[in-house]
Amino acid sequence: MKSGSCLCGAVTYTLEGELRPSMACHCTQCRKTSGHYWSATQVPTDKFTVTKEAGLKWFRSSNAARRGFCAECGSSLFWQLDGEYTTSVATGTLDGPTGIKTEQHIFVADKGDYYDIEDGVEQVAQY
Repeated sequence: MKSGSCLCGAVTYTLEGELRPSMACHCTQCRKTSGHYWSATQVPTDKFTVTKEAGLKWFRSSNAARRGFCAECGSSLFWQLDGEYTTSVATGTLDGPTGIKTEQHIFVADKGDYYDIEDGVEQVAQY
């Protein structure tokens, strides 16, 4: 079991089971919500438990998905696509070593012009 939280601790969570390798999303929405690109692992939603939700707010970021964040400190935490029954969790919010690696960069056609992707990981123009 892995645990994680927002920066201030007003939102904490646990994840059960194996974590998917991290994916780095460079789409405009992810860049706007995180300030750069957003890197996330994923678990089935029934293996995702919010253990403290004092600051948790959900934002409908499109007609197909919502994003969870902490209203106290602003940490971007979760992403859920309607009907998928999985929850993407910001990799940087996990406590301690994760044991996972970044497997893919997605929506690189939308990436900012202020950085290059040079880690040798697969890049996909859209997704």
